[in-house]
Amino acid sequence: MSTVTRETERKSLVGEVTSKMGDKSVKVTYFYKTPHPIYGKEVKRKTVLHAHDENNECKVGDKVEISETRPLSKLKRWRVIRVVEAAKIAGQVAV
Repeated sequence: MSTVTRETERKSLVGEVTSKMGDKSVKVTYFYKTPHPIYGKEVKRKTVLHAHDENNECKVGDKVEISETRPLSKLKRWRVIRVVEAAKIAGQVAV
């Protein structure tokens, strides 16, 4: 009898950190566009997701990649994979 390993493809999104709630927790806002059901014009929408930040490396304004995971708390169902782009600080010039 052979054993079959079943890997599930988990969703992965890129969003912006909008709030650093507490220890190892962040709110990530995912922006997307969808057509209006009647008029067809693209309408901006957003979804706010609670994510687990194991190393406390995220700051407000960072662009992060998050992935689905098992339930970690009442609201957290996502985990921060990596910081895609660090937040730009006003007044500093990137070299």
